[in-house]
Amino acid sequence: MPTITHIEELRLLAKRRVPRMFYDYADSGSWSESTYRANSEDFQGIQFRQRVAVNMEGRTTASQMIGQDVAMPVALAPTGLTGMQHADGEILAARAAKAFGVPFTLSTMSICSIEDVAQGTGGHPFWFQLYVMRDRDFIERLIDRAKAAGCSALVLTLDLQILGQRHKDIKNGLSAPPKPTLANLVNLCTKPRWCLGMLGTPRRQFGNIVGHVKGVEDMSSLGEWTAQQFDPRLNWNDVQWIKKRWGGKLILKGIQDPEDARLAVDAGADALIVSNHGGRQLDGAQSSIEALPGVVAAVGRDIEVHMDGGIRSGQDVLKALALGAQGTYIGRAFLYGLGAMGQAGVSKALQIIHKELDLSMAFCGRTRVADVDSSILLPGTFPTA
Repeated sequence: MPTITHIEELRLLAKRRVPRMFYDYADSGSWSESTYRANSEDFQGIQFRQRVAVNMEGRTTASQMIGQDVAMPVALAPTGLTGMQHADGEILAARAAKAFGVPFTLSTMSICSIEDVAQGTGGHPFWFQLYVMRDRDFIERLIDRAKAAGCSALVLTLDLQILGQRHKDIKNGLSAPPKPTLANLVNLCTKPRWCLGMLGTPRRQFGNIVGHVKGVEDMSSLGEWTAQQFDPRLNWNDVQWIKKRWGGKLILKGIQDPEDARLAVDAGADALIVSNHGGRQLDGAQSSIEALPGVVAAVGRDIEVHMDGGIRSGQDVLKALALGAQGTYIGRAFLYGLGAMGQAGVSKALQIIHKELDLSMAFCGRTRVADVDSSILLPGTFPTA
């Protein structure tokens, strides 16, 4: 295998190795996918100021996210069906994050359960992302399971009360495991690595849900489940209820508007994530990097501001930090690595992003991420509040 030096190479390899419906699930957005594309494209117009004759020794990317030491201000984002990109995918990604020294966030809609990941990482703390369901008894038990597993933060997603229409998922008949249709069987025949991995694991359904919800012993369709159970009535009173039930660090995900950011502060959250769900919900919404400065200006002194959406490189991370983010998240970037090479691929993705962040920071005349601000960017090329 040739030497892999950037995330795009991992994406291409994952596209060859992962069944079409699961690759498309990760690498797509809603409706016309304009926001999905803008998330990445809007980073490209932001330009750095290169500085020279600056002492570049002693560089460090070490930082903190919600008081937790991190090797760089990057966490693995919660992504549904991660265990369908590669067998036991959530466990492998969590192990790679643990080894690198960055947080891993487990999705409610994961294939491996909370308990699977806790056992697979030797009890190492990870973060858990929560969707709010109509069945509040289930939500209470899910929160309690996260506590029992030693999760050190709860990430509450606010922008998926209803599911945005994703054309590829509908056309592919997305399900976990895949339904044995002729089209699926033909596609699976071209993915022997993936099939062998899946034959070797019992984890092929939504591990946090199947067997834990009354009357749900077999749930293959993500779309059916979300339509029936995700609660469209979610509001700020629910956020406060969840904060009290959880009792630990709370991060609110899906904030794009400064007014909502102020409400997040009022709700007592420890951090918020500027995010449009990877362009998978409201198509036509602002890209995350465009929305970031306005949110930072509105609440940056009162709450920790993170962001996700479109990050494919360490340079993207550096630009987000320059615009006021105190932490960033990668979703597709690590999924490409996972689909391409399993745990080693996730580690490779983190290594690539770290090296790009470290070198780009140095070229901009900084040796610590704590010293990064908008002065490293060329005026007129970046969004402002």
